[in-house]
Amino acid sequence: MALGTLAVTGDPDADRLVNSDGTALLIGMLLDQQVPMEWAFKGPATLKERLGHLDAVTIAAMDPEDLVAVCVSKPAVHRFPASMGRRIHDLCTVLAAQYGGDGANVWKDVRTGEELYERLRALPGYGEEKSKIFVAILAKRLDERPEGWEQAAGPFAESTPRSVADIDGPDALARVRDWKRAQKAKGKKKTDPSGAGGS
Repeated sequence: MALGTLAVTGDPDADRLVNSDGTALLIGMLLDQQVPMEWAFKGPATLKERLGHLDAVTIAAMDPEDLVAVCVSKPAVHRFPASMGRRIHDLCTVLAAQYGGDGANVWKDVRTGEELYERLRALPGYGEEKSKIFVAILAKRLDERPEGWEQAAGPFAESTPRSVADIDGPDALARVRDWKRAQKAKGKKKTDPSGAGGS
């Protein structure tokens, strides 16, 4: 997996991990809900430090409650560390069974954006919006652009800085936060058109 350009955590080592390890990137995106983006994408580095690895096959072989204990210990990896720990275990179980234990195999050799989206959508914890954002992360930050990725990513393919896919440093993080704040003030969601003519 080529090194990506996602820079969201403020920690170079944590950013390097999600940019170079497909399983770490999938776990970071999984954690990206109801917590700040920095916290979510630093989660994989925290897990690796505590476990000594981030091997999906080894994690899948763990008792789920043992992984929960790792996620819950202070500082917790998420606002809801127990439920997220079980979800991470479920994700790693699928990666071990279907993708050779390597998260990057989820997008390796996909022919179309739709195929990529469907693979992501089938992963535990990956709903419609999360899957679209992940397609955009792969395209914008890792240069993984199967044919039709823009349609698969929907509004997250636009140049408007609306999601973690648009963050390559502190300035971009601030722009995404400002945009989300403005959308919320207007009563809009991040999937709604920006009105800024993004392309």
